[in-house]
Amino acid sequence: MGVFRTIVFPALRLVVWAAIAVALLWLAFGRGAAAEREAAASPSAVLEPATAPVVRGDVVNTVSLTGTIAADPSATVKSTAAGEVGRVRAEVGQAVQKGTALFTVLVPVEETAAAPAAADPAAPAAPAAPRTRTVTVTAPGPGTLATLDVLPQQQVTVGQEVATVSPGTLSVSAPLTQEQQFRLLAPPTTAQVTVPGGPGTFECTDLRTGTPEAATAAPDPTGGYVDPYADPAQSTTGATVSCRVPDGVQVFSGLSATVDVTAGSATGVLLVPVTAVRGRVGTGTVWVTDETGAQTETEVTLGLTDGTNVEVTGGLEEGAQVLQFTPGGDQVADPYAAGGMYGGY
Repeated sequence: MGVFRTIVFPALRLVVWAAIAVALLWLAFGRGAAAEREAAASPSAVLEPATAPVVRGDVVNTVSLTGTIAADPSATVKSTAAGEVGRVRAEVGQAVQKGTALFTVLVPVEETAAAPAAADPAAPAAPAAPRTRTVTVTAPGPGTLATLDVLPQQQVTVGQEVATVSPGTLSVSAPLTQEQQFRLLAPPTTAQVTVPGGPGTFECTDLRTGTPEAATAAPDPTGGYVDPYADPAQSTTGATVSCRVPDGVQVFSGLSATVDVTAGSATGVLLVPVTAVRGRVGTGTVWVTDETGAQTETEVTLGLTDGTNVEVTGGLEEGAQVLQFTPGGDQVADPYAAGGMYGGY
């Protein structure tokens, strides 16, 4: 028993500890090297860029806008003559038409003929009575006389603002983003308007686009701040689209509305995703791929777009494969990079 205790058991312990040390060394070095050899021997995944085929289909260029209903501005009436107000022929609140008389102006007329000789040379000549001609100031258009700021015997001058006529009509106005403004380069004359909780969708007439005057433009709530990460195509330009609410449609000033403007459609045309084209109006560039995966930058001519697909009128054939996303098209400039907006900080 003493031999086991002094020789055999210590020898067995040494063998066990040696086996444990060898196992740990293999786990630490041998297994990692084997995994590296296995990874090197197996093929790695290769990511191919996504492509999209040139297909034939239909496209409808409908731009959906969010707008507001507002009363049309009143027309200002200006005096067309200088003189004394004679007779006021209308009153505030009265319905008027174009040409309705509002008031008259007595305009002095200078005497050019010599005065007749007096019967008694010694008697003083009587002053000639002043002569006047009458000018009538009229309403510039139909509506309701909102204000009339003249009284009899009041003096007025040419161009003086003397009254306003409210047309009593409503219009729908909606702001345009940069992308939407390009899509409405050739707008129609009507739009479809939907008022939440109001009447059914109705046709809004006399559609027009333009930029409001700076004096009447609403102040910018952002104080001119520009988000460096925002898509420039989605930023507003100050341009608006507006149309007239037809008579008889029950809506009110201040309500919100959705304005759908359809500016053209095409059927059976070649289409590619808008993400595949660099450029959206008139001309652009796509990257065509062949069977080997080689990419060729190709110029194309463009037609209508619905915001998802764009019509290709030249430069591509049906069935061709193009990159679904233009190279670098998804990148956003970092304002903190060198040369960026904040690159100096």
